[in-house]
Amino acid sequence: MDFDALNATRKAAILLVALSQDTAAAVLKKIPKELVEEISREIANLEFVPADLREKVVAEFYNMVLARQYANSGGLGWARSVLESTLPPEDAKRIITAIEHQVHQQPFSFLQKTETDNLLTFLQEEHPQTIALVLSHLPPAMASEILVGLPTERQVEVITRVARMDQTSPDMIKEVERGLEKRLAGLVTERFERVGGASAVAEILNLAGRAAERSILESLEAQTPDLVEDIRRLMFVFEDILRVNDKGIQSVLKEVDNQELALALKTASDDLKEKIFKNMSERAATLIREEMEFMGPVRVSDVEAAQKKIVDIVRRLEDAGEIIIAGKSGGGDKDLIV
Repeated sequence: MDFDALNATRKAAILLVALSQDTAAAVLKKIPKELVEEISREIANLEFVPADLREKVVAEFYNMVLARQYANSGGLGWARSVLESTLPPEDAKRIITAIEHQVHQQPFSFLQKTETDNLLTFLQEEHPQTIALVLSHLPPAMASEILVGLPTERQVEVITRVARMDQTSPDMIKEVERGLEKRLAGLVTERFERVGGASAVAEILNLAGRAAERSILESLEAQTPDLVEDIRRLMFVFEDILRVNDKGIQSVLKEVDNQELALALKTASDDLKEKIFKNMSERAATLIREEMEFMGPVRVSDVEAAQKKIVDIVRRLEDAGEIIIAGKSGGGDKDLIV
């Protein structure tokens, strides 16, 4: 195999094979499913990889990680200078080209290096649609901080636009980018990009803190109750019951019909099933298992409906303060489960 002839997928496969199995598994968990499948096929097709080729792949990856750090801290110009002074010209050129491509594919990436307070001041007077477009492209934690810093009426207006956003023309993104930052380099990809939507709102509100979440959702509910329901579904799904401790699980199970629970667990992960069963009596757990076994084929819609009812119970108990979901921001009670 010739190093220069390797494509990105083959390099990723060689890199993962060079790592320990635990490390490779941890890396794969961070990669989108479709890429995992593609890389796994490539790994399966790998035969003997010469030691020098493996070392080149690992070295390039290491240098790309360093280059990305240089770009994030000092900009692309500084990253290019460092690489050109430490690597052979061809290697430096190849790595900086790859990093430039990554940076230019991320709309509003230059804003991620701006302090949140400064960015909030910068965006305060922008049109709500502009703020919504920016928040949709920022990491959820950063977008959440900015959202919470806006006046309440502006929060509702912006979050509504984020949720209603569907497809945004790259020309429109470029126009907004130029207006916000004249020094922006590069262009977004020549395609329509799906951003925003209820899922983006759910991610932002999950990190916004309980008070801000309730205030925004209550204001939204008066205008668009269906949208609020979609957002709440995405903020807490059936599998998230894993984030409730044993005492909370027991409180939920008191209100769930056994037949409905058996139906809901049909598509649950083994971890969730085990968590549920260990919080039941051995006899009750056996009955649920038998119910699932003899239930036979069921409609996906029926399973989802059963899961929805249980999720509604969890949400009601959380709102009543009887349980707290681990990992949801909420001031001093963060990560507390009662």
